[in-house]
Amino acid sequence: MNRPIIIATVSWVFALWTSYIFVGSLFYKFSGAAEPVHIFGTIGSWMSGFLGEFIGNGFANYGAYLVGIFELITAMVLLSPIIMRDKRRQMHCMGALMSVFVMFGAIFFHLFTPLGWIVTWTENGVVQMDKGLANAALSILICGLVVIALNKTPLRKY
Repeated sequence: MNRPIIIATVSWVFALWTSYIFVGSLFYKFSGAAEPVHIFGTIGSWMSGFLGEFIGNGFANYGAYLVGIFELITAMVLLSPIIMRDKRRQMHCMGALMSVFVMFGAIFFHLFTPLGWIVTWTENGVVQMDKGLANAALSILICGLVVIALNKTPLRKY
């Protein structure tokens, strides 16, 4: 098996994994499910302490929608080489950069806010714990960095 085929295969596997996670989470982000309400509410409250109520409340109320829209666009960019076959390297690199950007933010919030690595919230009076959310973010961050490294093209000199 030659190197370009291996690179393209690995790139597609990571692009599909990232898209699967991003698209799979959209229902929760757009439906007002308890977990994203807790996540964005916790971060919004934390932001209110030093960025003000307007920004904190805005993030709590609309952050899930904004992140969801960005993740949907990222998934579309990562999957676009299905149609634009000759642009696979560029589109995977761009989509991977977008996924690294959003997952760096997610990991930051898991590490440096009251949210924590293991997210705990109450739903219908029952305490729920999600141990995989931050781990999924970390896996997507790593996948994105690998896809960028595999698909980067040297800058042209003009």
